[in-house]
Formats: sequence, C-alpha cells, structure tokens
Amino acid sequence: MLNIQIKNLLDDKKCYEVIRELRWSEGVTCLTCKSKNIKKRGFHSHQAFRQRYTCCDCNAQFDDLSDTIFEGHHQPLRVWILCLYFMGLNLSNEQIAQELDLASKDTQTMTSQLRAGIMVKKSQLN
Repeated sequence: MLNIQIKNLLDDKKCYEVIRELRWSEGVTCLTCKSKNIKKRGFHSHQAFRQRYTCCDCNAQFDDLSDTIFEGHHQPLRVWILCLYFMGLNLSNEQIAQELDLASKDTQTMTSQLRAGIMVKKSQLN
C-alpha cells in the first residue's frame, strides 16, 4: 500500500516565498531601525530557501523568520504551516501529530506556540 504524507507534498521554497510576500509586501525592512536599505546575504546554511539580510544603515542581520513564531525551531517551515492549517480544520493535537508524523509532545508545543502567536497578533490589531 502506498503511504503518502501530506507534509512531503508541500514545497519549502513556496512556503518561504509566501512568508516573504506576507511579511514584506512593500519590501524588506530592517527589524532594528526600519530602514529599507537592505542587502541580501545568501541563504541559511540548514534551510536552503531561508533568505538572510543585512541592513546597510545599522548593520543588523536578520532573515525571513527572525522575530516570528517560526524562528529557532527544528521543524521545517512547511511542517509549521501544515500544523497551522490542521489547527484551522479543528483537528486535535493527536490527529495533527499523526498526520505530520510527529511526537505528541512536539505537536503540543507547536500548537501552543502558534495559538500564543495568534493571540499576540490579534491583540496588536485591536
């Protein structure tokens, strides 16, 4: 029997492109000084499509995931996006863990962090 996991159908490159479009729809902006005078400086060594940047005004270095809920985690971005998608379908943490082939503890941590990030963003909008 063929076993196809949905997480293998998503494209990492596309996930990063969407993150960039949503985050910097008007161009990349320095997270420190808000300058738009930014230089690309290659890609992350372990995540091939994660663009790195340097601010030409204050020399701050950052990347596509800096200061986001996705920063500093070992799961690929596509797994986080799928987790968020499954949360929107109202799947339980156990169901999400099974769909993404993750340990229940990892799924619990991810969904908790995603919910907390959503609540912070929601409070900023109000």
